[in-house]
Amino acid sequence: MADTALGKGLDGQGYIAREGSLALVSDDFRPVVAAARDRLLDVFGARMHSAYLYGSIPRGTARVGHSDLDLLVVLHAEPTDADREDARVLGEGLDKEFRRIDGVGTLLYGKARVLSEPERHDLGWFVACLCTPLLGEDLAEYLPRYRPDSLLARETNGDLALLLPRWRERITAADSEEARRPLVRLLSRRLVRTGFTLVMPRWNGWTSDLTEMAEAFGAYYPERAEQMRAAAVRGYEPVGDAAVLRSYVGDLGPWLAQEYARVHGVKAPRPD
Repeated sequence: MADTALGKGLDGQGYIAREGSLALVSDDFRPVVAAARDRLLDVFGARMHSAYLYGSIPRGTARVGHSDLDLLVVLHAEPTDADREDARVLGEGLDKEFRRIDGVGTLLYGKARVLSEPERHDLGWFVACLCTPLLGEDLAEYLPRYRPDSLLARETNGDLALLLPRWRERITAADSEEARRPLVRLLSRRLVRTGFTLVMPRWNGWTSDLTEMAEAFGAYYPERAEQMRAAAVRGYEPVGDAAVLRSYVGDLGPWLAQEYARVHGVKAPRPD
């Protein structure tokens, strides 16, 4: 097919352009971002190397009452269980106080891991291309530039087969519609992003919009296009439907994991 979207999300040299900016945060979400910045400093203080926003809020596409606040915090040392508990409490506090957001997700890593060679084309790429600096020194200065190639595809989403057993356990444990709804959102988004990176080198570009991702995927796998479009919708508007979750781990997920391994290979093992 002709790549009508050739170069989308890339700079003039064909590298993935960093998305997001504090300038794009809408007035609706500026108070919660300001509160997050202050509380991160209060909670982590000198232990924190840097902090970042990612997701719809720094891209300027967040919707009041529907979008979550996504944070990545880099500590000087590897995070402890106490650090993770601090991040959880901080997120719960923000979520309760600001009704304009629908949850808070905080990723917590040590600086050495972010800059490590095994994470160069996964966590490193994520920081360099998908994260907006909020506090501290920007680690993107120490990372390379990235192209939408097969190496990046393999190292970002080439671990779906490993995730499926864990997903099945979480689905079994989710015994209510309320418990299933965030799981539908999480799994929907991961499947759509994996489907997109499967075709990303051929599409030759980058997008974080789930709808665009699903359409890009469907152009190369029309027999699975409707499934992926439906998953993109649920990634934005999740429902706590057990049948949807079963279809993800019984059909779409296993097929996608197998096709991904065939096309790009399997993600290199990590120390943990």
